[in-house]
Amino acid sequence: MSDFYQVGVFTTIHNLGTPEALERLEAELVVHARLRPTALLLPALFSEFEGPAMPRIIAELARVPYLTRIVVSLDRADRTQYETARRAFAEVPTPVTIVWHDGPRLQQLYSEILATGLPIGEQGKGRSCWMTYGAILGEGDVDVVALHDSDIVTYDRSMLARLCYPVTNPTLGYAFAKGFYPRVGSNRMHGRVTRLLMTPLIRSLTKIVGPQPLLAYMDSFRYVLAGEFAMDIDLVRAVRIPGDWGLEVGMLGEVYRNTSLRRICQVGVADRYDHKHQQVSEEDASAGLMKMTVDICKSLFRQLAAEGIELSSGTFRTLQATYVRTAEDTLLRFHHDAMLNGLDFDRHSEESAVEAFSRAVQIASKQFLEDPLGVPLIPNWNRVVAAMPTIFDDLRDAVRADNA
Repeated sequence: MSDFYQVGVFTTIHNLGTPEALERLEAELVVHARLRPTALLLPALFSEFEGPAMPRIIAELARVPYLTRIVVSLDRADRTQYETARRAFAEVPTPVTIVWHDGPRLQQLYSEILATGLPIGEQGKGRSCWMTYGAILGEGDVDVVALHDSDIVTYDRSMLARLCYPVTNPTLGYAFAKGFYPRVGSNRMHGRVTRLLMTPLIRSLTKIVGPQPLLAYMDSFRYVLAGEFAMDIDLVRAVRIPGDWGLEVGMLGEVYRNTSLRRICQVGVADRYDHKHQQVSEEDASAGLMKMTVDICKSLFRQLAAEGIELSSGTFRTLQATYVRTAEDTLLRFHHDAMLNGLDFDRHSEESAVEAFSRAVQIASKQFLEDPLGVPLIPNWNRVVAAMPTIFDDLRDAVRADNA
């Protein structure tokens, strides 16, 4: 993004540089990483190794000079697929570890953790990222962990450099950096869940319950659902992770509770960003993008309730009407933005998305009132160590054995 305007309750670091800035950033990161070793966590399904994005990502990572290790969180893969994933990284000079969640060693550890009574959620991105954070903590050789998705078809290594820099550079003092970027590609706007659900929902809640620090914090993120962020290792130990699709929103809530605003920033990591897109459908609230939106809404409601904000049936009835009006007004703004910039804008499709998201808000409200706690957050690693003192040793040994 080409502006330098500061808005919100924490620092925004804009993407104002030139392509030549990458060489300078990487040279500085090589120096800073001597004091603050940095790792990349790369969550991936095996299906992503068969798509167009992963080969590009691997080729770019092979040129990154400052990482101590790359840790691939591989989910839903059999042994043959696991070996294929390992071979895909064979030419990367940085040490690469594959955390194979479906392998017998990790499955045994999952069973042992469940036997203690700790809630670790269902198989999915939240649980696999949590377990991979544990594997990184078990190695004990990094101070910063960055994470980005594996389906970014426009990926280049400058994204990672910009994401790591605020936390890896010890002089800046940040413990958490969230990436943001313009969601424009193929001559149209993307990012519907952020544009048409999250932003109108947050602002609708502010109208109803009044100004709240948590809502002001959430509304300060330019792309609240971006899957790219970097964290200090102490924060990795302290945060809990949602066991459902509310991963990004739940993570932001945990960061809010575990560090100060002056140690949080958002950073522009790309001029363009494209990844796989999902269709919006009202037909099935238990799968796909509709389930994701329901889980996101519930995650936000639970965080507000945890801050002591009362959310009653009356609140949600008002929210339903307020959200629809706010989303429709917001949609008009995007329409005008698209017109001036010559972008394709399917008004009917956008209106249909708002209708689907309105249904998601309604479903989430009902489910929240029936069960305000919902799916428990996966506990932080400090609690897991208290229940299983040898867990880091066991996890480290299991991952090392798989990668031997």
